[in-house]
Amino acid sequence: MSSAPLAPALPDAVLWDMDGTLVDTEKHWMAAEGALVERFGGTWTHEQAMTLVGQGLETSAGILQEAGVRMPAHEIVDHLTAEVMTALEELGPPLRPGALELLGALRDAGVRCALVTMSLRRMAELVVGGLPEGLFELIVSGDDATRPKPFPDAYLQACAALGVDPARAVAIEDSPTGVRAAVAAGVPTVGVPLMVSLVGAGAHELWPTLENRTPHDLADVSSAHAAAAARKGHA
Repeated sequence: MSSAPLAPALPDAVLWDMDGTLVDTEKHWMAAEGALVERFGGTWTHEQAMTLVGQGLETSAGILQEAGVRMPAHEIVDHLTAEVMTALEELGPPLRPGALELLGALRDAGVRCALVTMSLRRMAELVVGGLPEGLFELIVSGDDATRPKPFPDAYLQACAALGVDPARAVAIEDSPTGVRAAVAAGVPTVGVPLMVSLVGAGAHELWPTLENRTPHDLADVSSAHAAAAARKGHA
């Protein structure tokens, strides 16, 4: 009598993007950007705002300077961060559907989680501080990354700090920039789009939502990636 096949092993870690993936903060960023450009007599369209989704804050500051914001880049970053943090403090972190449930299930299953975001650490800590304790072991923020997404640095730094092989982790991202960063780091990546399509961005799986997703779904992603890598190695 044959035994049932073993279920895929859970990933060693799950690496979460924050803005747009864990929390739907993009509307707060866009409002702050538009108000800042208008203060300097410019206009800020929805299409322009969409180009900043997933970008590092220094990159975004440069684009805003090109739109007419006459402030040093670091002042733009500090201003936008303060505006978004004020909105979060007033309204609370707007969690994306299914995110909190999946985080809790991962914690209960013993899977370590890290937050990998281009937002500043003080904002990431504000978001994490509004969640139940013990969900995130590590934060790698825009302050910490040697280079911003789409470079792989932040994901590689997170894996190094956790002591895990990138191929044994899974990343969850909502933007093409973030997906490219995680994939470049060698991390199996799930794309859960919010504002921008992820078709063609390179994610290993695309999910419309995190609702009803479980650690076993992430194990399937990890297992499929490992199998594909093994086939490629033997080709």
